[in-house]
Amino acid sequence: MKILFHGHSCFELEHGGKRVIIDPFLTGNPKATAKPEDIRVDAILLTHGHGDHVGDALQIAKENDATIIAPFELATWLGWQGAKVHPLHIGGGNTFDFGRVKLTPAFHGSGFVREDTREIIYLGMPAGLIVTMGDFTIYHAGDTGLFSDMKLIGMQHKIDVAMLPIGDNFTMGPEDALLAAEWVGAKRVIPMHYNTFPLIEQDADAFVKRLEKKGIRGVILQSGESIDLTR
Repeated sequence: MKILFHGHSCFELEHGGKRVIIDPFLTGNPKATAKPEDIRVDAILLTHGHGDHVGDALQIAKENDATIIAPFELATWLGWQGAKVHPLHIGGGNTFDFGRVKLTPAFHGSGFVREDTREIIYLGMPAGLIVTMGDFTIYHAGDTGLFSDMKLIGMQHKIDVAMLPIGDNFTMGPEDALLAAEWVGAKRVIPMHYNTFPLIEQDADAFVKRLEKKGIRGVILQSGESIDLTR
Protein backbone atom coordinates (compact mmCIF):
# COMPACT_ATOMS: atom_id res chain seq x y z
CA MET A 1 0.00 0.00 0.00
CA LYS A 2 1.14 3.52 -0.82
CA ILE A 3 0.16 6.40 1.46
CA LEU A 4 0.42 9.92 0.03
CA PHE A 5 0.02 12.97 2.28
CA HIS A 6 -1.57 16.22 1.08
CA GLY A 7 -1.20 18.18 4.31
CA HIS A 8 -3.54 18.72 7.28
CA SER A 9 -5.56 15.46 7.52
CA CYS A 10 -5.71 14.55 3.83
CA PHE A 11 -4.24 11.24 2.66
CA GLU A 12 -4.48 9.15 -0.48
CA LEU A 13 -4.34 5.37 -0.10
CA GLU A 14 -3.44 3.23 -3.12
CA HIS A 15 -3.44 -0.55 -3.29
CA GLY A 16 -4.29 -3.18 -5.90
CA GLY A 17 -4.97 -0.61 -8.59
CA LYS A 18 -7.56 1.21 -6.43
CA ARG A 19 -7.15 4.62 -4.85
CA VAL A 20 -9.13 6.50 -2.20
CA ILE A 21 -8.69 9.94 -0.65
CA ILE A 22 -9.48 10.89 2.95
CA ASP A 23 -10.68 14.38 3.96
CA PRO A 24 -9.64 16.15 0.71
CA PHE A 25 -8.98 19.68 1.97
CA LEU A 26 -6.86 21.08 -0.90
CA THR A 27 -8.35 24.44 -1.90
CA GLY A 28 -7.47 26.89 0.86
CA ASN A 29 -5.00 24.49 2.45
CA PRO A 30 -1.67 26.35 2.63
CA LYS A 31 0.22 23.07 2.90
CA ALA A 32 -1.37 21.31 -0.10
CA THR A 33 0.69 20.98 -3.28
CA ALA A 34 -2.05 19.21 -5.28
CA LYS A 35 -5.21 20.74 -6.76
CA PRO A 36 -8.64 19.09 -6.81
CA GLU A 37 -8.43 18.58 -10.57
CA ASP A 38 -5.18 16.59 -10.08
CA ILE A 39 -6.91 13.93 -8.00
CA ARG A 40 -7.87 10.59 -9.54
CA VAL A 41 -9.63 8.28 -7.08
CA ASP A 42 -12.30 5.61 -6.83
CA ALA A 43 -13.81 6.88 -3.56
CA ILE A 44 -13.68 9.77 -1.10
CA LEU A 45 -13.79 9.04 2.64
CA LEU A 46 -14.90 11.79 5.04
CA THR A 47 -14.61 11.85 8.81
CA HIS A 48 -16.89 14.82 9.55
CA GLY A 49 -18.53 17.92 8.15
CA HIS A 50 -16.05 20.72 8.86
CA GLY A 51 -14.78 22.66 5.86
CA ASP A 52 -11.14 21.70 6.42
CA HIS A 53 -12.12 18.03 5.99
CA VAL A 54 -14.98 18.00 3.49
CA GLY A 55 -12.86 20.39 1.44
CA ASP A 56 -13.08 19.60 -2.28
CA ALA A 57 -14.99 16.33 -1.86
CA LEU A 58 -17.94 17.35 -4.03
CA GLN A 59 -15.78 18.48 -6.96
CA ILE A 60 -13.55 15.41 -6.77
CA ALA A 61 -16.55 13.08 -6.56
CA LYS A 62 -18.21 14.56 -9.62
CA GLU A 63 -15.03 14.75 -11.72
CA ASN A 64 -14.09 11.14 -10.91
CA ASP A 65 -17.59 9.63 -10.79
CA ALA A 66 -16.47 8.52 -7.33
CA THR A 67 -18.57 7.64 -4.29
CA ILE A 68 -18.37 9.69 -1.10
CA ILE A 69 -18.37 7.44 1.98
CA ALA A 70 -19.26 9.40 5.10
CA PRO A 71 -21.38 9.45 8.28
CA PHE A 72 -25.10 9.34 7.41
CA GLU A 73 -26.07 12.99 7.82
CA LEU A 74 -23.00 14.26 5.96
CA ALA A 75 -23.49 11.73 3.17
CA THR A 76 -27.14 12.70 2.83
CA TRP A 77 -26.29 16.40 2.61
CA LEU A 78 -23.66 15.80 -0.09
CA GLY A 79 -26.05 13.50 -1.95
CA TRP A 80 -28.55 16.36 -2.16
CA GLN A 81 -25.82 18.31 -3.95
CA GLY A 82 -25.45 15.69 -6.67
CA ALA A 83 -22.74 13.37 -5.35
CA LYS A 84 -22.90 9.59 -5.32
CA VAL A 85 -22.80 8.64 -1.65
CA HIS A 86 -22.69 5.66 0.66
CA PRO A 87 -23.74 6.46 4.26
CA LEU A 88 -22.24 4.68 7.25
CA HIS A 89 -22.41 5.30 10.96
CA ILE A 90 -20.42 4.68 14.13
CA GLY A 91 -19.54 1.01 14.57
CA GLY A 92 -20.83 0.13 11.11
CA GLY A 93 -18.74 -0.94 8.15
CA ASN A 94 -19.13 -1.99 4.55
CA THR A 95 -17.01 -3.78 1.97
CA PHE A 96 -16.39 -1.94 -1.31
CA ASP A 97 -14.45 -2.95 -4.43
CA PHE A 98 -11.33 -1.25 -3.05
CA GLY A 99 -11.58 -2.67 0.48
CA ARG A 100 -13.51 -2.26 3.72
CA VAL A 101 -14.37 0.89 5.68
CA LYS A 102 -15.59 0.95 9.27
CA LEU A 103 -16.45 4.05 11.28
CA THR A 104 -15.12 4.47 14.81
CA PRO A 105 -16.07 7.07 17.42
CA ALA A 106 -14.40 10.48 17.41
CA PHE A 107 -15.01 13.23 19.94
CA HIS A 108 -15.36 16.50 18.06
CA GLY A 109 -18.06 18.45 16.18
CA SER A 110 -19.45 18.30 12.66
CA GLY A 111 -21.18 21.08 10.80
CA PHE A 112 -21.02 23.38 7.78
CA VAL A 113 -20.61 27.04 8.71
CA ARG A 114 -22.41 29.58 6.53
CA GLU A 115 -20.67 32.85 7.28
CA ASP A 116 -23.06 34.92 5.13
CA THR A 117 -26.16 33.94 7.11
CA ARG A 118 -24.41 33.07 10.39
CA GLU A 119 -25.85 29.57 10.30
CA ILE A 120 -24.35 26.20 11.13
CA ILE A 121 -25.78 23.17 9.35
CA TYR A 122 -25.48 20.18 11.66
CA LEU A 123 -23.97 17.21 9.84
CA GLY A 124 -24.12 14.37 12.34
CA MET A 125 -21.52 12.75 14.53
CA PRO A 126 -17.83 12.91 13.61
CA ALA A 127 -15.98 9.65 13.07
CA GLY A 128 -12.65 7.97 12.68
CA LEU A 129 -11.96 5.46 9.92
CA ILE A 130 -10.67 1.92 9.85
CA VAL A 131 -9.72 1.26 6.23
CA THR A 132 -8.60 -2.18 5.09
CA MET A 133 -7.17 -2.61 1.59
CA GLY A 134 -5.69 -6.02 0.87
CA ASP A 135 -3.63 -7.08 3.87
CA PHE A 136 -3.17 -3.53 5.18
CA THR A 137 -5.27 -1.79 7.82
CA ILE A 138 -5.17 1.96 8.41
CA TYR A 139 -6.68 3.90 11.32
CA HIS A 140 -7.40 7.55 10.53
CA ALA A 141 -8.59 9.01 13.83
CA GLY A 142 -10.24 12.07 12.29
CA ASP A 143 -10.48 15.12 14.51
CA THR A 144 -10.76 13.86 18.06
CA GLY A 145 -9.73 14.19 21.62
CA LEU A 146 -8.27 11.26 23.51
CA PHE A 147 -10.80 8.62 24.57
CA SER A 148 -10.21 5.33 26.33
CA ASP A 149 -12.03 3.19 23.74
CA MET A 150 -8.99 3.67 21.52
CA LYS A 151 -7.77 0.66 23.48
CA LEU A 152 -10.64 -1.36 22.00
CA ILE A 153 -9.76 -0.18 18.49
CA GLY A 154 -6.27 -1.55 19.04
CA MET A 155 -7.63 -4.80 20.48
CA GLN A 156 -10.04 -5.40 17.60
CA HIS A 157 -7.78 -4.47 14.71
CA LYS A 158 -4.19 -5.16 13.74
CA ILE A 159 -3.33 -1.64 12.61
CA ASP A 160 -0.41 -1.06 10.28
CA VAL A 161 -0.55 2.74 10.34
CA ALA A 162 -2.41 5.18 12.58
CA MET A 163 -2.89 8.80 11.56
CA LEU A 164 -3.31 10.79 14.78
CA PRO A 165 -3.96 14.53 15.21
CA ILE A 166 -1.41 16.38 17.34
CA GLY A 167 -2.35 20.04 16.77
CA ASP A 168 -4.04 20.67 20.13
CA ASN A 169 -6.69 23.41 20.56
CA PHE A 170 -9.29 21.62 18.37
CA THR A 171 -8.01 18.03 18.78
CA MET A 172 -5.56 16.01 20.82
CA GLY A 173 -2.23 17.64 21.44
CA PRO A 174 1.07 15.74 21.47
CA GLU A 175 0.74 14.54 25.07
CA ASP A 176 -2.60 12.87 24.50
CA ALA A 177 -1.56 11.63 21.06
CA LEU A 178 1.36 9.77 22.65
CA LEU A 179 -1.06 7.89 24.87
CA ALA A 180 -3.38 7.28 21.91
CA ALA A 181 -0.49 5.79 19.96
CA GLU A 182 0.20 3.34 22.79
CA TRP A 183 -3.45 2.34 23.09
CA VAL A 184 -3.96 1.85 19.34
CA GLY A 185 -0.81 -0.26 19.04
CA ALA A 186 -0.09 0.59 15.41
CA LYS A 187 3.17 -0.41 13.76
CA ARG A 188 3.63 3.17 12.53
CA VAL A 189 2.13 6.51 13.55
CA ILE A 190 1.83 9.51 11.22
CA PRO A 191 1.05 12.82 12.94
CA MET A 192 -1.56 14.99 11.24
CA HIS A 193 -3.73 18.09 11.76
CA TYR A 194 -0.84 20.34 12.79
CA ASN A 195 1.08 23.34 11.39
CA THR A 196 -1.61 24.12 8.81
CA PHE A 197 -2.48 27.32 10.70
CA PRO A 198 -0.71 29.19 13.53
CA LEU A 199 -3.24 28.03 16.12
CA ILE A 200 -2.24 24.36 15.68
CA GLU A 201 1.53 24.70 15.31
CA GLN A 202 3.45 21.79 16.84
CA ASP A 203 6.93 20.24 16.75
CA ALA A 204 6.41 16.95 14.92
CA ASP A 205 10.08 15.98 15.28
CA ALA A 206 9.82 16.19 19.06
CA PHE A 207 6.62 14.13 18.96
CA VAL A 208 8.26 11.39 16.89
CA LYS A 209 11.29 11.28 19.20
CA ARG A 210 8.97 10.73 22.15
CA LEU A 211 7.19 7.98 20.21
CA GLU A 212 10.51 6.26 19.59
CA LYS A 213 11.28 6.29 23.31
CA LYS A 214 8.11 4.24 23.73
CA GLY A 215 9.19 1.83 20.99
CA ILE A 216 6.73 3.20 18.45
CA ARG A 217 7.83 4.11 14.93
CA GLY A 218 6.82 7.63 13.95
CA VAL A 219 6.74 8.85 10.35
CA ILE A 220 6.66 12.54 9.45
CA LEU A 221 5.34 13.26 5.97
CA GLN A 222 5.46 16.64 4.28
CA SER A 223 2.72 17.48 1.81
CA GLY A 224 3.39 15.58 -1.42
CA GLU A 225 5.49 12.90 0.29
CA SER A 226 4.52 9.25 0.53
CA ILE A 227 5.47 5.93 2.09
CA ASP A 228 5.10 2.45 0.63
CA LEU A 229 4.15 -0.20 3.19
CA THR A 230 5.19 -3.02 0.87
CA ARG A 231 8.85 -2.00 1.14
